Amino acid sequence: MSLNFSRRHFLLSAAGAALLAGCDAGTVAAPQAKSRKLAGQFATMTEALLAEFPENATFRGVDVGPRAALKHRLTERSDEALARRTAAARERLGELRVLDRTRLPVEDLPAYDMAVEAHDQAVSGAGFGYGDVNVLSAGNSFVTTPYAATQLSGNFVSVPDFLDTLHKTDDEEGAEAYLDRTEAYAAGLDQETARLKADADKGVIAPDFVLASMVTQLETALARPVADWGLVGSLVRRTGAARVAGDWQGRITTLATDRVAPAMQRQLDQLKALQPRATADAGVWKLPRGDEYYAWCLRAGTSTARTAEEIHQVGLEEVRRIDSRMDALLKAQGLTQGTAGERVSAMGKDPQFLFANDDQGRAELIAYLNGLIGAIRPRMKELFRTLPKADMQIRRVPPEIEAGAPRGSATDGSIDGTRPAIYNINLMSTEGWPRFSLPTLCYHEGIPGHVWQGAFANKMPLIRSLLQFNAYSEGWALYSEQLADEIGMYRDDPWGQIGYLSDQMLRACRLVVDTGLHAKRWTREQSTAFLLRYTGQEVNGLQSETDRYCAMPGQACGYMMGRLEINRLRDKAQKAMGERYDIRDFNDAMVLGGPVPLNVLEAVTDRLIAG
Repeated sequence: MSLNFSRRHFLLSAAGAALLAGCDAGTVAAPQAKSRKLAGQFATMTEALLAEFPENATFRGVDVGPRAALKHRLTERSDEALARRTAAARERLGELRVLDRTRLPVEDLPAYDMAVEAHDQAVSGAGFGYGDVNVLSAGNSFVTTPYAATQLSGNFVSVPDFLDTLHKTDDEEGAEAYLDRTEAYAAGLDQETARLKADADKGVIAPDFVLASMVTQLETALARPVADWGLVGSLVRRTGAARVAGDWQGRITTLATDRVAPAMQRQLDQLKALQPRATADAGVWKLPRGDEYYAWCLRAGTSTARTAEEIHQVGLEEVRRIDSRMDALLKAQGLTQGTAGERVSAMGKDPQFLFANDDQGRAELIAYLNGLIGAIRPRMKELFRTLPKADMQIRRVPPEIEAGAPRGSATDGSIDGTRPAIYNINLMSTEGWPRFSLPTLCYHEGIPGHVWQGAFANKMPLIRSLLQFNAYSEGWALYSEQLADEIGMYRDDPWGQIGYLSDQMLRACRLVVDTGLHAKRWTREQSTAFLLRYTGQEVNGLQSETDRYCAMPGQACGYMMGRLEINRLRDKAQKAMGERYDIRDFNDAMVLGGPVPLNVLEAVTDRLIAG
């Protein structure tokens, strides 16, 4: 999964390589469209999206100069702000559609189609009148949720970590902007609280188990002294290290005490008030126009028009295929009794694969991850012609949010290269991360997955980094796991290869379970049992997986649907190109041509084939 704020536009390897060689933070801000009208619309769209979602300006490192005011703001979370953004998106969509697509230069078509699809998704999703429609915000585009806040989304989950990891405080302006954003954080919490109440009056209330997770998160945070909050400590620590003069400790403590903590308490009180009205019904079928809403979620999550039933059947077919391969590998290691999932589950409890569940064990685990990244990085020349630097840091998810946070995620580095990418791992318990499960996580989140692809994305026109497509991003990361297998990263590690297949199985199961929950009215218990039967992964982690699908319907389907489409396009290119085909050219085309909807990705492949 990606907290990824990103990815971009270029079709041929030569053009992309030239762009990678020649762009910096100053040059990428202007769209590289040949059509002057389209270029003008992209320029206007870029500034509009940055103003609507200011965090993305900070993420991209472009909150400087004329955009410096953006570093003082956060995305507004009120119903009124959502309505304004929807109206603006509808207007931009209309302006795009006025252009005659048939008269645009062919190299502009992927960018044009991408912008139209993103805006159409946003306008369509807003029509349901509840939840968050984030498809136009690069940082949260994968968050398609019917609820104003969940255990995975909303200000409490995202803002403190964003301020700590992405917001710069190495001068007085940055520190003042941190305080302004802390004010906005408190206001955003109250805006979400008002929406939680208003949506509940429409019949939109999260499942009781999702509310319970949120209550636990907020109660845990409020039980800690404000002085111990990461929100407070981050500003104090970093301004001290940079020797920025000012009473930052006093000011941030006052803000946290007087503004943030009461807003958190008000949200907690609202969540508790909703609990008696909540049910255990897990799927969005229970919501107003629930079946239509889920169809929209699948469109946003997979960038296809596939139905829930079609996706469910694809998942079942993949489960059968992967289960057969897992069975053979497990038998080769002498594990013959029980289902493949049961055998993997037994492996996960074997002490030889476990790190100690303490701070020393966590440090050893992160050191192991860094070793895995170091081992695969030099192998990239076998898979790509273009080799970006792709600096990255591996870090633990902050303990205060790990109870509801995803198991792993990645955040791209800044455009100017001053901030490396971040690969996050949830270490609430090391028992959920047996050693054989970690290589695949590295290849997915790090190299050649999200971090690697994000390094290409950083050198593309800025508008391309502000529009994101879940199936492309997650499909690429899943395909990256496959690439690692294909170049032999598991040749001397059969246990790691079993872990890789277990993760592939999880992604196949997601197609079955997500559609099961939301279209076939499965219960939370049915979902967790299905995941446990086939993946054998740790039960508490799998229950969190189910809760994730309930909070963000459709998003989890993007992984396997994206990977299957990339493989289909690879087969198409190999067959059409014959002796001209080279895996490095295909992989370059995929990263230099995305992020785009999957149907646009085929046009990128066709251009590669045409040469």
